Amino acid sequence: MSTKTKVYFASDFHLGAYPLAASKIREKRIVSWLDHIKQDAKALYLIGDIFDFWFEYKTVAPKGYIRFLGKLAELADLGIPITFFKGNHDMWMFGYLQEELNATIIADEKVIQLDGKSFYLHHGDGLGPGDRKYKFLKKIFRSALCQWLFARLHPNLGIGIATLWSKQSRLASGENAGFLGEDEEWLYQYASAVEKTDHHDYYIFGHRHLPYDLPLANQSRIVNLGEWVNFETYAVWDGHDLTLTSWKDK
Repeated sequence: MSTKTKVYFASDFHLGAYPLAASKIREKRIVSWLDHIKQDAKALYLIGDIFDFWFEYKTVAPKGYIRFLGKLAELADLGIPITFFKGNHDMWMFGYLQEELNATIIADEKVIQLDGKSFYLHHGDGLGPGDRKYKFLKKIFRSALCQWLFARLHPNLGIGIATLWSKQSRLASGENAGFLGEDEEWLYQYASAVEKTDHHDYYIFGHRHLPYDLPLANQSRIVNLGEWVNFETYAVWDGHDLTLTSWKDK
């Protein structure tokens, strides 16, 4: 029997986020986790914002992440399928990771079936009520015209602009609000609305940066994966149960 029986979910590594020294330390922690899970992983889902910024020029990819990408290549060579979800920080993924890692790139949601259970997966950005400003900007950033215009910038300028933006992010500022309650958490509201018309056993999101595992109607659960700057949290499906855990505890 195969020993590869587990499915892993993680998000919000924010590799390349300011300060870069902390990002390099975080990258090594993530690589150690990947090295650990390669023994029993049958699939890996990376649910967005893996990079703090990502843009693939036609012949140029962002500098760095060599240990992380090398470890992913090792997992891919072992036959472990890897799926990337586009987040709000790394929505400009095109074909590079697909070509190099045989990875699947998902722009929005994906529903998968595991051992008779339904999993609804999405990075989480732009879902639920409110945040109209971001939802408008997301449409612009994802447009072919915006991507074409950005590609006209020299990589030194384009990635330089992104680095300045990264320094203003909520991660860099240390902002991370605690759980706001079911009536105020947009992802909880979104999952609850979907569940009224389309049942899923598990809803798995990133984006929120706060790890939590909460019940919904119909014995469903919503799991937010948190982030790896403070929590190092991830979820694992073992064929029977979904567990939210932390690499810090290992």
